[in-house]
Amino acid sequence: MRSIGEMARESGLGVSALRFYDRAGVLVPDQVDPVTGYRWYAPEQLGEARVLARLRRAGMPLADVRLVLAGWTAADTELVRRLLEAHLRRLEKGLSAARAEFSALRDLLDDRENPLMSSPLSAARLSVSGPGLAAALDAVRFAAGTDPELPVLAGVHLDAEGDALHVVATDRYRMAVARTAASGQGGGRVQATVPLPLADAMRALLDGEDEARLTVDDGRVTLEAGDRQTGGRCLGQGFPDYRRLVRLPAGRRAEVKVPAFTEAVRTGPVRLHEDGGATCELTVLEVSGDGRVAPVPEGADGPDLVAVNRAFLLDALAAAADDRLVMEVGAPTAPLVIRGADDGHTFSLLMPVRLSD
Repeated sequence: MRSIGEMARESGLGVSALRFYDRAGVLVPDQVDPVTGYRWYAPEQLGEARVLARLRRAGMPLADVRLVLAGWTAADTELVRRLLEAHLRRLEKGLSAARAEFSALRDLLDDRENPLMSSPLSAARLSVSGPGLAAALDAVRFAAGTDPELPVLAGVHLDAEGDALHVVATDRYRMAVARTAASGQGGGRVQATVPLPLADAMRALLDGEDEARLTVDDGRVTLEAGDRQTGGRCLGQGFPDYRRLVRLPAGRRAEVKVPAFTEAVRTGPVRLHEDGGATCELTVLEVSGDGRVAPVPEGADGPDLVAVNRAFLLDALAAAADDRLVMEVGAPTAPLVIRGADDGHTFSLLMPVRLSD
């Protein structure tokens, strides 16, 4: 017999995945200790777990996984082959359709006279509050991307217009926006995207400084604070039009006390979500009739539930640096909005995850 930890190490399935598949009735332990709840797996279940791990990496839907494992256990090789071939055909058909759509989109891009992304080629010299810019950088840093295929998202976007400087970061699945006061920008809108190492150097420079001077000129950003400065080249690619992305219909609002809510998320129920072989833990939220938002128990269902990546939610709560936040929960397909209770201009968006299976 193998413990759940031993089964995880030998099968390639994580402990949380094994628990998920147990609850889903896909791979049920041979024995469960009635006192401790410890799961024990029979030797022959290791082969099933390894098959399950491969099916998961191939992105097979859970309903088909059940049938494959049933056929595998019954030695019904014909059924297993048919299910595998059907899933492969679906993947190939989906890939072919995606290629056709992407080809059409590339043609549309080629025909456009103006770029879809905002251009960083502007110049300005701004005076900003050191603590204000430091707080803005802290509020968005967690949302910056790390995907080497999208290097422009591995940076922090600076957007100055009028008396405001917006600081933005996104990795596609979450976005954070903060605003601080700025002066000296008498012209139009000025934008620049700085790579993360430069953004981190700028943040370090601001410690203990009341005022700072930010210069954007000829594709380069320089920050001066006291007798110190740091600077570097901007990222050459255009940053997405974040203003369009944050225009959302109003959702149900609920104020949360951050320490208690963070603990509820950290220790509360989760649902395992698989996407293309990757697995993450989801927190499913619901706003009650009296305006409270809280994680719901596993198995809860309803049209108003919103599921988000738990790690992303905890990151957003920590980055807010506030004891009170306002959460706006819209439709299950709308982003979850997390705002400062006293500063609606600093907020983050978390893309929801569709609950399935």
